[in-house]
Amino acid sequence: MDTHIVRIALRFVLITLLQGLILHRINIGGAHFNYIHLSIYPLFIMLLPVQTGRMLLITLGFVLGLSIDVFYDTPGLHASASVFTAFIRPYVLSAIEPRGGYKINAVPNRAQFGLNWFARYVSILLVLHLFWYFAIEVFQISQIFQILLKTISSFIASIVFISLYVIIFNPKS
Repeated sequence: MDTHIVRIALRFVLITLLQGLILHRINIGGAHFNYIHLSIYPLFIMLLPVQTGRMLLITLGFVLGLSIDVFYDTPGLHASASVFTAFIRPYVLSAIEPRGGYKINAVPNRAQFGLNWFARYVSILLVLHLFWYFAIEVFQISQIFQILLKTISSFIASIVFISLYVIIFNPKS
């Protein structure tokens, strides 16, 4: 079996368990400010190779989301957000494509594209993921302020945890 596929599978298991067993239990805002939802699991979709096929990307997003839904007891909510993130990822990659384009086996990480590019890439996808998640969770346009507040609060907390993950595990492929 290819070591690259084994790394991706191990990353899937690690991120799913980290999200489901540890981050699910952390309540940063307390009882009075329940607007922070820690999400590092979209990082799995973000770190897949650039040339990953659209159907495989969406399928992996769906499996990832369902795996997280099992821990959170939210049937389909995380799956929906993960599928949306997987769907929108190629558009984000093409919007922030470097001048020379992407190499054939490129993996979107800070080692290959630099910290500024990687931070922008992760930030865009994470904001879109969180906005979709909270919009589907609330599912009322009249609650747009609450959706935006949750998105911004969760983005700030999640980007810190994603940065820690990237520093600790330093995913190069």
